Amino acid sequence: MKKPKKVAFNKGEIRNRVLEAFIDEPTHAFNYKRIAKKLNIKKEAIKQLVGVIMHELEESGELIMVERGKFKLNHKQQILEGRIDMTNKGAAYLVCENLEEDVFIPPRSMNKALHGDIVKAGLALRKKGRRLEAEVLEVVKRAKTEFVGTVQLHERFGFVVPDDKKMFVDFFIPGSELGKVITGEKVIVELAGWEEKSNNPTGRIVEVLGMAGENDVEMHAILAEFGLPFEFSKKILDDADRVPGEITESEIKKRKDFRKKITFTIDPDDAKDFDDALSFEKINDDLWEIGVHIADVSHYIKEGSLLDAEAYDRATSVYLVDRVVPMLPERLSNDLCSLTPQTDKLCFAAVFQINSRAEVLDRWFGRTIIHSNKRFTYASAQKLLDTKEGELATEMTKLNDLAKLLRKKRFQKGSIGFESIEVKFTLDEKGNPTGVYTKEHGETNELIEEFMLLANKEVAEFVGRKKENGKPPTFVYRVHDDPDPEKIEQFRNFVSKFGYGFSPKTNKNISDSFNKLFKEIEGKTEEYVVEQMAIRTMAKAIYTTNNIGHYGLAFSEYTHFTSPIRRYPDVIVHRLLQHYLDGGKSPEQAPVEETCKQASKMERLAVEAERASIKYKQVQYLQNKVGLVFEGIISGMNDYGMFVEIVENKCEGMVRLREIKDDYYFFDSKEYSVKGSRKGRIFNIGDKLDIRIVKADLIRKQLDFQLA
Repeated sequence: MKKPKKVAFNKGEIRNRVLEAFIDEPTHAFNYKRIAKKLNIKKEAIKQLVGVIMHELEESGELIMVERGKFKLNHKQQILEGRIDMTNKGAAYLVCENLEEDVFIPPRSMNKALHGDIVKAGLALRKKGRRLEAEVLEVVKRAKTEFVGTVQLHERFGFVVPDDKKMFVDFFIPGSELGKVITGEKVIVELAGWEEKSNNPTGRIVEVLGMAGENDVEMHAILAEFGLPFEFSKKILDDADRVPGEITESEIKKRKDFRKKITFTIDPDDAKDFDDALSFEKINDDLWEIGVHIADVSHYIKEGSLLDAEAYDRATSVYLVDRVVPMLPERLSNDLCSLTPQTDKLCFAAVFQINSRAEVLDRWFGRTIIHSNKRFTYASAQKLLDTKEGELATEMTKLNDLAKLLRKKRFQKGSIGFESIEVKFTLDEKGNPTGVYTKEHGETNELIEEFMLLANKEVAEFVGRKKENGKPPTFVYRVHDDPDPEKIEQFRNFVSKFGYGFSPKTNKNISDSFNKLFKEIEGKTEEYVVEQMAIRTMAKAIYTTNNIGHYGLAFSEYTHFTSPIRRYPDVIVHRLLQHYLDGGKSPEQAPVEETCKQASKMERLAVEAERASIKYKQVQYLQNKVGLVFEGIISGMNDYGMFVEIVENKCEGMVRLREIKDDYYFFDSKEYSVKGSRKGRIFNIGDKLDIRIVKADLIRKQLDFQLA
């Protein structure tokens, strides 16, 4: 029998061992002599120290004195509420505000909790590696109760295999609940119950989407997976049809009339709604009036109406590979609110007087009526800039000159040029991908971008710098926090693998370093990989009433004013701006903050759904290319394998370490590389290699590669 290990005579070490002894037997009470014996402490002075430490642990709330000289673990102190963050292997982490680091939960301790659930968990210090672990004691609130999956039928029962990689168990469907579903159908299943001794939850099929693999079915499945709607109810559509479309004379009199001023839109080729237009008027040789006119959605959607409630719930339009799921019914998004050419339209505008140095000398905010002269696509506007010939060529050129100056000033103040490459697919009539390409980001994109940024910034400044009882009034801001130094250091290590230097010392240095790096990687093989990692390094922008500024744009005040057809926060911004223009007092902050949280949450879900649709199309595109060899670049690593992005089409898959047969390979997290244990071969981020596609799993949206 092994003797207990002697403890070092160090108070901090003894304190940890004492607490560990109580955690190992959380229901028992001990005096100091019993604990000293458990820890193999024989010196009397150290035994006395154990007694002192136990009293200190009682004072700190970690132990309870149950009778004179006897203590036990304070369970209340060790139980925390937090959110479950699942891994793909059935284990999880407890994410809790009260803990500096997330706490590991082994699969045996999940207690039927699922990804995203709010749970109560008990903390325990495990002897192995002295790692803090958590055990789920109770599920407080399910993150969701409906899941998307594929039916597998057996003789008298069935299972639904979830699409979500983080859903680690299948749903058992009793025979009485199967109805007429068949194997291979994609369904929405509801969590109906989970018996104590059962490994699988019981499910109830609530909707049959269709056969897995069909394009519409898969796109609807992705939306359902993230709890996003894919159609409007008849009630909402009927309500939209009842919205008056006529622009009355009394309404026109309330607005500034821009119908005789040069006005136009610039949008993508396939745009169906146009929510912003620019007006242009030369005042003199050194002064121009530029109007940023935004669809006046708040005129048509009345606060508290059914349409308003629907827009609040959706909060954003969702952009999948092959479709847009709009926030508003088409009657509004593509008709009444859309700034189509040669038609009178109602707008909310930010109008600026700007000189040749792109300095804003005056600004005006208010409601307008416009009559757009022309609809440009980005390509047709670019042709106008290139040739300097055609209708509105002079106006477009001047706007572009001013936009370039605005952009230059923005970057001088510390703005970061995040212009990630957009991967797009060409699709056939059935929605199947026939090709992959990257979307161009040209001068005309930047022209529109700069004037939209200007309007957003100026509106936020106008409201944010007002004072009511010594503080700014309630408003919706788009904020972006300062970068986490630890993530910046990780990014520095990441790009060093490609041979790039990145060593900023201050926040201003960080933006300069990013911009310098983006210029260096332009056109390089690793451009897409590095830009994606740079975006992940930064904090996520959110909506909130608590303004902390926008780090990425280097703006002290910033909002979203320019896209109310597809973003609900912009509708709220319009309402609040008009309220303040009318001399209104600041409304209560809490309801507006709740709207901000809803909008931020739905935006995250929409982005995740978009990524899932891209991943699905990538797998679909490559499923008939299994066995073919492509050039790739290592874009990431973990304990299981290396992520490799195919250079030609930006599709990413994994080379699993166990599939590399010439050696035993392991992931070195400190060096962030994969190493062979015998032959010493090393793989680093950014390494180019040839891969063969060995599997394209449409259900899991996964690509498996092997080294070729």
